[in-house]
Amino acid sequence: MPKTAQRPPQRSAATPPAAGGAPEIRPGQSVALLQELHILTRDGKLNQDSRRKLKQVYHLYQFIEPLLQQVLTARGDVTLVDHGAGKSYLGFILCDLFFKSQAAGRIAGIETRQALVDKSQDLAARLGFARMDFLNLTVQASITSAALPAEVDVVTALHACDTATDDAIRFGLSKNARFMVLVPCCQAEVAGVLRQHKALSLSRTPLSEVWRHPLHTREFGSQITNVLRCLQLEASGYQVTVTELVGWEHSMKNELIIATRHGGARRSAAVRLDQLLDQIGLNDLRHRFEPLAPIPSADGTPGRPDAPEAGQ
Repeated sequence: MPKTAQRPPQRSAATPPAAGGAPEIRPGQSVALLQELHILTRDGKLNQDSRRKLKQVYHLYQFIEPLLQQVLTARGDVTLVDHGAGKSYLGFILCDLFFKSQAAGRIAGIETRQALVDKSQDLAARLGFARMDFLNLTVQASITSAALPAEVDVVTALHACDTATDDAIRFGLSKNARFMVLVPCCQAEVAGVLRQHKALSLSRTPLSEVWRHPLHTREFGSQITNVLRCLQLEASGYQVTVTELVGWEHSMKNELIIATRHGGARRSAAVRLDQLLDQIGLNDLRHRFEPLAPIPSADGTPGRPDAPEAGQ
């Protein structure tokens, strides 16, 4: 089963603030970038909403940076794809804090809204972030696009709404990603199917009482969506850890899923995934959570018929 990740160590209170006067800003962080992203005001101030946003991105960076460093050390290069990039807050801050100080590495932001892609391309050009690409692609197009490598190292998705997190997972599985770092957002699809089949479920199993009331349908739908995603990843050859991103006072969209490829699919995860879809009445969504068989990677990592459960 997914294990709970330990929180990364907090920075010492003695760490000096960056230029710009806001003590929350990391040393070395470009104030000009934060102003362009409208996280900082023109006079270098943070409002409460921006403070929450920056705290989330910085905390996520603490999880991602060791993964980037691990890949870079192992093979001398690293490719990160941010799926559902939106305004690319995460990608720009990753580039500013990590990639710009490295001799290698590249970031690609995938976004379906052309206007956001254009703005990100313009900002990257003005700030001299030459190793950032922004592509206006659907999930299916991104899997087959010649603009992206056949394999990628890290896939991220920060607050990708509803099925956009599933798109990122499908992309990561297809690209044999070494790591996936996912912070799901609103998740309505499963709740909609639960609502559609509620009468049938009530006649089949007492478990349906868990989602009988509308509020519970929404909350349970969100929770079971992430459970199914974790099983899908485990059944596809990944070890999964689940933790909080930040405190609930900063965001209600707070679940962080980190998947690490180890090359051995868990048959038991596939069986449990199948059973859950059947028992909860989500057979309509089997295509959404279908695992992919582990692919032998370019670095020679072999696939195995079954891997131990996390924590064993």
